[in-house]
Amino acid sequence: MVIPRCRTVMAKQKPSKDKAQQSGIQVVCRNRKAKHEYQILETIEAGMALRGTEVKSLRSGKASIDDAFARIKNGEVWLVNADIPIYPQAGMMNHPPKRPRKLLLHRREIVKLASRLHERGLTLVPLRIYFKRGYAKVELALARGKRQYDKREILRKKEAEREIRRAEGRRR
Repeated sequence: MVIPRCRTVMAKQKPSKDKAQQSGIQVVCRNRKAKHEYQILETIEAGMALRGTEVKSLRSGKASIDDAFARIKNGEVWLVNADIPIYPQAGMMNHPPKRPRKLLLHRREIVKLASRLHERGLTLVPLRIYFKRGYAKVELALARGKRQYDKREILRKKEAEREIRRAEGRRR
């Protein structure tokens, strides 16, 4: 005798607006100017070597990478000019807010990046800092700076698309 299985039907969950939230990523800060200032060629994820007070400060959601960039020095990748403010509860054991921070990448990834960075006009720009499975990560972009006329043209296109959407909205 075959016993039929009971099927429980669960209500569908609404899809999350942010892909980062779905994959268990907690974004701390973004570099919004990067996509305007640079043409992004490829991205890479790197771990960050941090002190305890830096992690606590990041978990509270305070950081700025607007003026930050990455540099390869002595076969290591360093994040320069990233501002992680001091953690007020740490007292004397705090960290310097703008110290260079070592990024953790495999040797072959560093060699690949170094060879690409020798091309004229390429740089490493951080796009965002986030926590993934409890570890602080930074998303780096290999980017080329945009010219002023490129930026203006993109703004014109966005404005034109915005006007088209407004016009379509008025018709309905």
